[in-house]
Order: sequence, then structure tokens, then C-alpha cells
Amino acid sequence: MSFLCEVQFVRDAADGEDHFQIDGKHVSDMFNQSSFTTTTVVDQRNAVKVDESVDLRKAGPLGCGYVTGSGTVFNTLQPKPGDTIAVFGTGAVGLAAMMAGKISGCIKVIAVDIVPERLKLAQELGATHAINSKEENAVEKIRELTNGYGVDWTVDTTGIPAVIKDSVAALAQGGTCAAIAVTPHLVELSTWNDLCVDDKKVVGVNMGDSIPQVDIPRLIEFNKLGWFDYEKTEKFYDFEDINQANADSVSGKTIKPVLIIDKDYQPEA
Repeated sequence: MSFLCEVQFVRDAADGEDHFQIDGKHVSDMFNQSSFTTTTVVDQRNAVKVDESVDLRKAGPLGCGYVTGSGTVFNTLQPKPGDTIAVFGTGAVGLAAMMAGKISGCIKVIAVDIVPERLKLAQELGATHAINSKEENAVEKIRELTNGYGVDWTVDTTGIPAVIKDSVAALAQGGTCAAIAVTPHLVELSTWNDLCVDDKKVVGVNMGDSIPQVDIPRLIEFNKLGWFDYEKTEKFYDFEDINQANADSVSGKTIKPVLIIDKDYQPEA
């Protein structure tokens, strides 16, 4: 059984007042959260309790991209040991999905991207194979790696129509593709019969179908075991370097920039 919360872009607090104002004017926020503040007010269900020894600077990104990617695999797809999975796009979300596939016991965990540095990192984090789809046909290579069958599961994190089509084409008969990128693009699959005859499925997943109070502590425990090494994707930036952090994120130089506002913060020993 899954429990889904209604997705809302909330303007007001429970008492009907704005969460944030500047000079009496409303300041937008998303999902009842905040940005770039050292103090905020959140609903109780938005809070996740972690041990004081956890470095919040490193763990902060677990609340979005990492829990989305890993939750898609753990909660939605639920692969079995011996299954195969391919992840298209190896940003924070894709790498999280890839690591979750490895933890779940997939014997082939295939990373697909066009940035060599990201593919190298994917292999450091557990990918059994890396495909540069700029240099070779990803679908053909995936079939080659799976004796012509295709993979049991795919995850698309790109939202790019051509890549989404590849993520469906790379499936074996009975396979499932999880589409987890928000995109304005219209996506056309080759023919409806391709899904029907091969019994393929495409599912949309929001935030990894996660319960943060369950999933985030689980990721922290996986990290302690060395199974979910998300720190390798992160780089700290002082808040005044926010534009550089954004540029490095766009270029792919840094997978997950983390902005540091409180330079004196240290986790408990």
C-alpha cells in the first residue's frame, strides 16, 4: 500500500498568513518550505529527525533529488536480486537511482549519459557499465549487454523526448520505465502496440513515492555502510559564490552544489 500526499504549491500557512514576506509583500515558496534562510517555519510533516552527528550540510540534499531517485527504485519499481536496470541521466537523481539499483541486488546497473566525468563517477558509485550515448547507440549497447533482451527496469531523469523513447525501447518484454523528470515536452512513443505486445509499462513517479521520515534515515544508514556514498556528488560553496555554484551545476562540473550560509556550523561529535 502506498500513501500519496496531495501535491500543492502552498502560498499560506495554516492560519492563512503568508509564510514569508518582505516589506509586506508575499514571497513565494514551494512545497511549504523555504530557500536561502537560516530560520524557517515548517509543518511538522515536513520535518525529518536525524542524529546530531549527521552533517546537515551533506545530508540536506537527501530531502529532494536523492530521495526521489532512490525512492523510485526502492518504493516504486522494487527490483529483485538478479534483475537489470538502466538509468538515463547521471545527475544527483540518476546516481541515487543507480545506487539504489545496486543496493537492491541488480546484477547489471547501467548508467547512460553524455558527460564522461559523470559516467566515471557513476562507475565509482557502483554502475557495472557506463554508456556514453553521444558516442554510441544506448539501446543497442544495452541489448548487447543483456544478450539481446533489454533490461527489466529503466529510469529516465532527463525529460528529453528522444532519451525517454530510448528508455522505453531499452526495456525487455514485461519491463517498466519510470519517468521522473518534470518536462514541458510532448513525448511520442513509436507505436502503442510496442507497449501492448511487449507488455511494457511507463509509470510516473513523484518524489520517489517516498515517506521522508522513513526514507531519509534509511539513506543515512546506507551511507554509513558505504552503500550510498552521496558525498562524492557534492561540493560546498560559500553562499556569496551562488552564481558559480549554479554555473558549475549547469555545466555538469558539479553534480550537487551545496550552499553554505552558516560557516560556523559543525555536526556533533
